[in-house]
Amino acid sequence: MMYNPPHPGEVLKELYIKPLGFSITEVAVALGVSRKTLSELVHGHIGISPEMAMRISMVFRTTPESWLDHQAQYDLWKLKKNRKKLKTKQLIAA
Repeated sequence: MMYNPPHPGEVLKELYIKPLGFSITEVAVALGVSRKTLSELVHGHIGISPEMAMRISMVFRTTPESWLDHQAQYDLWKLKKNRKKLKTKQLIAA
């Protein structure tokens, strides 16, 4: 069975926003983004960009690399799950 990593927005919501008692609006203001953007992120509708990773790391004293790693793991998991849909051919050296 393949490991299903959580969407990084879910990580942000469940490990930072909820436990610290902040609202989506409060965190959006702190991040300098719209409430709509943060809501889309925590609900998994959009991913974390390098800029958003930097913003989150500055607000919650983490590293941008950790957020980009969460995003990369999630994106790769989705691709691996659907790899048969990718139309590729293996190259063999002559």
